[in-house]
Parts: sequence; structure tokens; C-alpha cells
Amino acid sequence: METAHLEKRFGVIAIEMGFVSAEQFVEALKIQVMDDYNNGKHRLVGRILLEQEILTLEQIDMVLEVLGKGLPLLKESDTM
Repeated sequence: METAHLEKRFGVIAIEMGFVSAEQFVEALKIQVMDDYNNGKHRLVGRILLEQEILTLEQIDMVLEVLGKGLPLLKESDTM
């Protein structure tokens, strides 16, 4: 299967930009899955990394710019 056309995901871009290590990202994914399983509440990986003080809002915004998206983290926090 050719993958060159597939959109890069948040974590891959954050790693490529040097904002987060692969290990930190995998740990955030584990937390995300456990939250989903235990609490039934889905947190975005970017929010988890922000809460762990691994990423800043500015870094998240830069990654989302590459993805062509806005800042959903701020929208999500409005419902908390």
C-alpha cells in the first residue's frame, strides 16, 4: 500500500518538528487509550502533552497550522 499520499497525523508532525520525542508521544497515546477505556472520555493527544507540560500552546498551534487546522484544544476546554 502506498503511503505517500496519506495525511500526516499530529504526533508525527510534532516529532518531526522536534517538539516531542517518539517515547513521549507513545506514552501520551497510552494515556489517551486508558482514559477512553476507563472514563469513556476522549482527550486529544495534544491536550495530554500540554497538561504534562511537554508541549506549549504555541507549539500545538504550529503543528495544527501544518495540518491546516485551528486550535481545537481551546474549543474542547470550553466544554470542561
